Amino acid sequence: MGVPSTDRLVLIPSFNTGPILLDTVRAARDQWDPVWVVIDGSTDGSDAGLVAMAAEDSGLRVLRMPSNRGKGAAVLHGLRAAHAAGFTHALTMDADGQHPADHIAAFMAASAANPSAMVLCRPLFDASAPVLRVHGRRISNQLARLETLGGGIDDCLSGFRVYPIAPLLAVMDQTRWMRRFDFDPEAVVRLSWRGVAAINLAAPVRYPPPAEGGVSHFRYGRDNAVLTWMHTRLLCGLLWRLPALVRRGR
Repeated sequence: MGVPSTDRLVLIPSFNTGPILLDTVRAARDQWDPVWVVIDGSTDGSDAGLVAMAAEDSGLRVLRMPSNRGKGAAVLHGLRAAHAAGFTHALTMDADGQHPADHIAAFMAASAANPSAMVLCRPLFDASAPVLRVHGRRISNQLARLETLGGGIDDCLSGFRVYPIAPLLAVMDQTRWMRRFDFDPEAVVRLSWRGVAAINLAAPVRYPPPAEGGVSHFRYGRDNAVLTWMHTRLLCGLLWRLPALVRRGR
C-alpha cells in the first residue's frame, strides 16, 4: 500500500469527521506508507473503524488525544511522536476529504528535493468551495505576505502541505498559540521568519457535500475572530523582526 518511506509520513488530524474519515485514510494509504491519524478527542465513534483498520495494517497508526484540543494541538501531538520515531518530514492533510491524496507523492518528492523547505498547497477550488471562505482567505493570504515581507507564500490556509518537523517543533515550542484554527497560517508565517523557504504546488481542493459525508467545524464568527487576533499578533511580531527580515531579503 502506497510508497514506503522511513523518513516521511502522512499525518491526519481528525475531530468528529464521521464515515468520510475512513475514505480519506484509505486514499492516503493507497499513496503512502506510513499514515498516522491523530484522533483529537472525537466523540462521534468515527475512530472505531479506523482502529479496526489499523489492526490489520502495519502502515497505519492511530494516536489519541484525551479531549478535543484543536487542530494545531493534534498536529503537535503527532509531530512529537513522529520526531521521536525518527521521521524528519510530515505531510499534513485534512480528514474530511478536501485534499487530493493522489498528489501526496508529488508533494513528498518536492520535499525530498528541497528538504529544508516547506511545500505548500496552492488550492485550485471547484464550485463546491464556499464563496465567503474563498474571499476571506484572500485577505489572510495578503496579510501573510505582508507579515513575511513577500516570503513566497501563495496560500497560508490550506492544510495540505509538507513540513520539516524539527523547525516546526522548535517554532511551536516557543509559543502557546498555533493550537487551534490558527495553526495553518501561523505555522507558515513563523517558519518563514525562521528562514524556512516555501515551495508552492497547485492541487485541486474540494468541499464534499453532506450527502457525501462532508463535514465542517468552521464557524464564521468564532474562527474569523481567531484569525483576526492571530494576524494582529503576527503584525506586532513583524515589527521587531523587521530589521533582520530586511537584511535577509537583501
